[in-house]
Amino acid sequence: MADLSRAAVVTGATVGAVVVNLVVYAVGRAAGGTFRFTAAAGPAEVNGATVAAFSALPLLVGLTAVALLAPRFDWVVRAASIVGPALAVLTIVAMTLPTDLDATSKTTLAVCHLTLVPIILVAVAALGRRTRPEADAVAA
Repeated sequence: MADLSRAAVVTGATVGAVVVNLVVYAVGRAAGGTFRFTAAAGPAEVNGATVAAFSALPLLVGLTAVALLAPRFDWVVRAASIVGPALAVLTIVAMTLPTDLDATSKTTLAVCHLTLVPIILVAVAALGRRTRPEADAVAA
C-alpha cells in the first residue's frame, strides 16, 4: 500500500466514513426506516445530509487533532485508539437510543455509529505510523 500523507489518511477516512454510512442509511431507508423523531422543537427527520455531517465532522476534528499532535506526543495515538471508538459507541447511548425513532431507523443509526469504530482504529494506526519517521529524525 502506498505511504499516504497524514492529510490523505484524514481525508480518506472521513470520505470513507461518509460513503459507508450513506450506504447504511440507504439500506435502512429501503428496509422501511422513516428516520422521524420528536425533537424539542417538534417533529424532525434524519436525512442523508445529517448522516454525512454527523459522520464527517467528529471524525475530521478527531483525526486532525491526532495528525497534528501525534508527532509531538507519543501518547496521542494510544489515547485516540481508546477514546475515538468509545465515543462512537457512547454516542449511540447518548444520541440514538433516547429518541422515539422506529426500530429500523434506530438500528440503522446505531450501525452508522459502529461503522466508525474500525475506520477510527485503522486511521489512527496509520497516523501513528506516519509519525514514527519524524520522531526518529528528531531524536537522531
